[in-house]
Amino acid sequence: ATGAGKSSTINILNRFYEVKKGDITVDGIRIEDFELDYLRSNIATVLQDVFLFSDTILNNITLNNPQITIEEVVNAAKKVGAHEFIERLPGGYQYNVMERGATLSAGQAQLISFIRALVHNPAILVLDEATSSVDTETELLIQKAIDNLMEGRTSIVIAHRLSTIQKANQIIVLDKGEIKEKGTHQQLLKLNGYYKKLYDLQFSSVGIAKSS
Repeated sequence: ATGAGKSSTINILNRFYEVKKGDITVDGIRIEDFELDYLRSNIATVLQDVFLFSDTILNNITLNNPQITIEEVVNAAKKVGAHEFIERLPGGYQYNVMERGATLSAGQAQLISFIRALVHNPAILVLDEATSSVDTETELLIQKAIDNLMEGRTSIVIAHRLSTIQKANQIIVLDKGEIKEKGTHQQLLKLNGYYKKLYDLQFSSVGIAKSS
């Protein structure tokens, strides 16, 4: 639910806010014990509102990091299913994007943000509402890209659409900053609690066959 505290949790993980009570650890090490630059360089966050600046697609992906090669960018684009649409643009990877990606669709901008995350090879991937602003067809393409992106790394997915998190190893249900339920998709359905109620509400309202 909105205001549950999901995005605040991610801000704390990135140390935009400091923990006032309790600990957050990565591989058993408190996040405060990592150098801030090192911690953030190992976390890639993909937001719903993708930040793109006025420059080429290539520079939007590499963030002007000279250590990232065009070959790495192309390979990452192919992995997330974005290479074909980029190649169709005038100039391909040299295509100039307008501020905030105004010349691209929401789905295209999101795919570029996935490439950006992949080429920086983070140990931890955070997807914050990453498919909530696209149509169903584009969401399926993006979901496939997400599956490839999450492979081999710890991934934290924040979503209102439960279809994006059903395969998660653990789902944590937050309400007003408190953990209400946690478990796998199947375990939470069997609890017949808050998650089950939200699941039934979402899937009955859109007429989608449930996966249970």
